[in-house]
Amino acid sequence: MDRTLIIAEAGVNHNGSLETARALVRAAKECGADVVKFQTIRVEGLVSKHAGMADYQRKNLGTDGSQRDMLRKLVLKKEDFYTLAHYCRELGITFLSTPFDIDSIRLLEPLQDMWKIPSGEITNYPYLVETARTGKPVILSTGMSTLKEVEDAAEVLKSYGAGRITLLHCTTEYPAPVEEVNLRAMIAMGEKLCCRVGYSDHTTGMEIPVAAVAMGACVIEKHFTMDRNMPGPDHKASLEPEELKAMIRAIRNVEKALGDGIKVPAESEKKNMEVSRKSIVARRGIRKGERFSPDNLTTKRPGNGVNPMRWNEVMGMRAVRDFEEDELIEL
Repeated sequence: MDRTLIIAEAGVNHNGSLETARALVRAAKECGADVVKFQTIRVEGLVSKHAGMADYQRKNLGTDGSQRDMLRKLVLKKEDFYTLAHYCRELGITFLSTPFDIDSIRLLEPLQDMWKIPSGEITNYPYLVETARTGKPVILSTGMSTLKEVEDAAEVLKSYGAGRITLLHCTTEYPAPVEEVNLRAMIAMGEKLCCRVGYSDHTTGMEIPVAAVAMGACVIEKHFTMDRNMPGPDHKASLEPEELKAMIRAIRNVEKALGDGIKVPAESEKKNMEVSRKSIVARRGIRKGERFSPDNLTTKRPGNGVNPMRWNEVMGMRAVRDFEEDELIEL
């Protein structure tokens, strides 16, 4: 793509409701996102009965318990993903869902043309192999990872036939502290692995994704919700629709502003060159034949005369005619 791919991460912010999921699709489309992404979760295939909740999940939910109990309230049915994929096609937005186990990869394969691998699966070898064998492009989140772990995961994906790999820098905390984002790591990762890079954002605002685009991110992923006050683990670190729209508008403006990198006057500023630049003019009245010197010349606007960069060349020349004070000199 010639522009940043913007993924509106609906995730599990539907709270298990297909209607809310459909509303999230509509909102993502209306906000201008390229992709709306969900999460395909089989609770028993993802977490053991012994897995507890993360600190941010306990904090955002205001309760404690097992991951299984929490996730059972957030899952959609298998058939719901077919419904959502069809709905996305109707509205003209790309459907995507992140699988969290191999069975979910197989479920989603006919529904989407690429994969988004979450940070937690970056060390899941059989999962990476299954994903790669489909031959589809992969967007790999790299939260909680060292550069060596990213290299290892990318090597597995390449070895088993994955399509083009894009690495997303990420800080896996909800919300992520701005001082721990470390956007420069995105650049370092891309240079080391010779891959396209992007950024998956978990901060509370929108300025960090915009900054990432200015730094070269080709993919931006951002959580969004219909209402940040809804119950659930991810709503607090998500943008509401109007905020998502503002973020996308800002990103598109940054893309326009980046330009082609060739330093030449812009079309809009050319008309201001004559007004803003200066020419060599007579400091005082000058008689024909008088030698030019700093005593009788100076530089003033407008800039439609002799360029002041020729100052040294002009010094010592003789005036070809009489000049009045402030008159543009002629050679």
